[in-house]
Amino acid sequence: MKKQDFYTAQELADKLRVNVMTIYRYIKAGKLEAYKFGKEFRIKLKEFDTFINSAKVK
Repeated sequence: MKKQDFYTAQELADKLRVNVMTIYRYIKAGKLEAYKFGKEFRIKLKEFDTFINSAKVK
C-alpha cells in the first residue's frame, strides 16, 4: 500500500491531538502551507514534516 501524500486538517489534528481549529489557525497564520479543494484543506506530507521540525524544541 502506498503511503499517502496528503493529510486533511482533521487527520493532522487527530495525529497531533489538537483541535482541528488549531490546524486552521496554523494555516491562516502561514505556519502550515495547505491546498484548498472545495471546502477541504489538504496538507502535503513533506510540508507537515517541515512544520514539525520547525516546532522542535532544542
